[in-house]
Amino acid sequence: MFNQQPITQDLVLIGGGHSHAIATHQFIMQPLPGVRLTLISAGSNTPYSGMLPGHVAGLYSYDECHIDLRPLAKAAQAQFYLDQVIGLDLENQRVLCANHPPVGFDAVSIDIGSTPALPDVPGAAEYSIPVKPWDQFLAQWQRLIAQVKLAPTQPICLAIVGGGAGGVELALTIQYQIQQILQRAEQPLDNVQIHLFHRGDQVMTGHNGWVRNRFHRILTHKGVHLHLEEDVQEVHAGIVYCRSGFKLTCDRIFWVTRASAPLWPRTSGLATDDQGFIQVSPTLQSLSHPQVFAAGDIAAMVQSPRPKAGVFAVRQGRPLAENLRRFLGGETLEKYRPQRQILGLISTGDRNAVLSWGPLPWGWESPWLWRWKDKIDRKFMDQFKNLAMPSMAPTPVAAEPVMYCAGCGSKVGGSVLERTLQRVQKAQPSIAIEGEVIIGLDAADDAAIVSVPDGQVMAHTLDYFRSLISDPFIFGQICTHHSLSDLFAMGATPQTVLALASLPYASDAKLEETLFQLLSGATQVLHEAGALLVGGHTTEGNELAFGLSCNGVLKRDRILRKSDLKPDQALIMTKPLGTGTLFAADMRLQARGRWIDTAVESMLQSNQAAATCLIKHQASACTDITGFGLLGHLLEMVKAAPVSVDLDLDALSPLPGAMTCLERGIFSSLHPQNLRAGQQIENVNESQTHPHWHLLFDPQTSGGLLGAVPAEHVLDCLADLQALGYLHSRQIGWVIPSRPLAQPVRCVISRRR
Repeated sequence: MFNQQPITQDLVLIGGGHSHAIATHQFIMQPLPGVRLTLISAGSNTPYSGMLPGHVAGLYSYDECHIDLRPLAKAAQAQFYLDQVIGLDLENQRVLCANHPPVGFDAVSIDIGSTPALPDVPGAAEYSIPVKPWDQFLAQWQRLIAQVKLAPTQPICLAIVGGGAGGVELALTIQYQIQQILQRAEQPLDNVQIHLFHRGDQVMTGHNGWVRNRFHRILTHKGVHLHLEEDVQEVHAGIVYCRSGFKLTCDRIFWVTRASAPLWPRTSGLATDDQGFIQVSPTLQSLSHPQVFAAGDIAAMVQSPRPKAGVFAVRQGRPLAENLRRFLGGETLEKYRPQRQILGLISTGDRNAVLSWGPLPWGWESPWLWRWKDKIDRKFMDQFKNLAMPSMAPTPVAAEPVMYCAGCGSKVGGSVLERTLQRVQKAQPSIAIEGEVIIGLDAADDAAIVSVPDGQVMAHTLDYFRSLISDPFIFGQICTHHSLSDLFAMGATPQTVLALASLPYASDAKLEETLFQLLSGATQVLHEAGALLVGGHTTEGNELAFGLSCNGVLKRDRILRKSDLKPDQALIMTKPLGTGTLFAADMRLQARGRWIDTAVESMLQSNQAAATCLIKHQASACTDITGFGLLGHLLEMVKAAPVSVDLDLDALSPLPGAMTCLERGIFSSLHPQNLRAGQQIENVNESQTHPHWHLLFDPQTSGGLLGAVPAEHVLDCLADLQALGYLHSRQIGWVIPSRPLAQPVRCVISRRR
C-alpha cells in the first residue's frame, strides 16, 4: 500500500513566454500539491527578448539568450508537450493542439507572445521575413550570415520595414554583425547597405524627443539609409515599392511593424480587443472566462493598458503564478498593478546603449549602460540555468490520505476504462488486418481471440518500461514503435496488440485523461502499422509506465533470423545512436532541449519501411538495437552464426548532443552492464581510445535496425533508405568468415568496399 496524494486538477500553460518561464520556475520552488502541470510550447527553446539584439549582433550565443523549456519543465515536475495550440474548447475545458489529442484543464494560462502585423501589402507575406516568430527569423538570419562569410566580397543590400524601437535596434545590430565579418575578411564595410523604411517623420515614435533625435543621429552616422514618411505599398522578390514611387532592389526584406495576435483566442470565444489580444482583469484572468489567464504580449490589460514590452511580461510572472495557485486552491486572487513608466535600455549594436525613461525629453548614451544591461540580462537568465530537481521528500497529504492497494486492487476502475476506450475507438479509424478478430475490445470476455491466416506463422514479442518523457501521448507512440520493431526485425507484419499500462495515482477524471493520451499515441502508431489494439491491463502506481505485447504474422520461409549472417555481407544501421546517454542527461537536467527534440524525432520514426527495404535488398538477418546497445545485439547475431564481424567505429552516427554527454561521463544505468561485452572485441585496448567507443554500449529506446545485406546491394539499399527518410543510414561493418581462436568482433576504421 502507498500513501500518495493523487492528481485532482490540471493546470495547462500555453506558450513558453517570459511570464510562463518565471511562473514555472516559481512552481519548482513551491509545487502545487495534487495539480498536474502541463506546459505546451511550439518550441523547446524560448528567446529572451532582452538579449536577442545582442545575439543578432553576435555578442551572445544561441544558448545564452534562450530559455531551455524542457529542463525547466522537468525541474517543475511538469509535462512538456512540443506542439502548436490551435484553439480552446471552452465548453469542455480542453486545449486543442495541432498534433495531440485535446488536453483537458481546470485552469489554463496563455503566454504566446505576438507576431508582426503584416498589413494588406501585396507580397509582404510571401517575400519578407517577419522578425517574429523569432526562431524563424533566426534561421533566416543564420543563413544570411553563412552567405556573407562564404562570399564577403559580394555586396549585400538589406531592407527593414518599421522604424520603431525593434526596427532601429535590428538595423544597428545587423549592420554591426555583418561589418564585423567584413572587417575580419579585410573587405570594405560599405559592402553592406541597410535601408530603414518608416511611415512616420521620426524613428522611435514610442519614445521621447531626446531618444528619437539621438537614434536619428546614430543611424545617420553609421550610414543606415533612412526612408522616413515612406509607405511601403508592395513587395516583390527582392524589391520594395513605396507609395511615393521610390523603389529599392535588395537581397532581403525584414518586417518589423506593430504587434498582432493569432486568430484562435478570438475564434475560441475569449473576450479580445480590436486587435485580437485577450482582455484580462487586474488578476490576469480573462474577462469572459475566469478559468483562463493570460500574460505577456498576448494579454490586453483593460484597466491599465501598457505597450507590448518584455519588461511587463517579466513582471507578470510572479503574480501570475500566485494567482494560478490561488485559483486552484479556491482562494481570493490578488491584483497585479503594473508600473506606469518603464526603463528602456536600447542597444546601438556595438556594446553601447541608450537609456530611455518616460516622456521627458532626456536620456543617456554610454558603453556603461550596455554593461549594466548585460549584467541585468545575464542575471535574469541565470535563474533558468543549473536547475536541480526538487527534494524527493514526500508531498504533504490530507489528514485522511487515500491508502492505495496492491494486487488486483490496484487496477484502474471499469468505468474509467470503458469511457477511455470509447473515446479512443471513436478517434481512430477502423482498419483491416491479416486474419480475423473474433473477440476484441468490443466484447467483455476475458481474452481476445484472433485467427491466424492460412499458411502463416505467428510472432510474439513483449516490451514494457517506465516513461522516459513527460508527454504521455508521445510516450505512447515511442513505446509502440519500440515494441513493434521486434516484429519488423523478424520480417513479420503486425496484427494485434495487448497493452499494459501503469498510471500515476489520480482522480477518475485525471486517470481517464492520462490513459486517453497514452492510448491515443499508441493506437495512432498501430493504425499506421496496420495493427489493432485488442485488449490489455491497467494499474495505478507511482509513475507512468507502458508496454505492449505485439503479435505478427509471416510465412515460415520468410523469417529473418539473427543466426543467418553470411560472410561477405555488409552490416547496415538505419538510425543514429545515443538515446541512452541523452535521457540519462535529461534526468539530471543536463541535456539541451533541442537534443531531446532530435532524439524524440528519431524514436518516433517507424522501422517498418526500413525493414521492407532491407528485405527488398535480400537481407538474410536483422535485429533492432535496443537495451543491450549496438554491440550487445550484434554479438547476439554473431554468436548464433559461424562468422566474425569487422565493425567500423568511424561509421557510427551519434545523435546531436550524445557525444557531449558521453564525454561528460553521463551514462545510462544499464551502460556498465553493457560495457562488459567490450571484452569480446578482439582489439579492445586499441578500440577504447576511439571517440565512438561508448556508443557501442549505449542502450537505445526505439533504436534502428541492424541488417545484413549482400555486398553488391549496399549502395542501392542505402540510397533507398535515404529516400525513405532514414537519413542516418550507414554501412557500419562487414561479415567475414569466423576467425578461430579470436574474439568475434574486431573494430576497424573506415575500411570501405
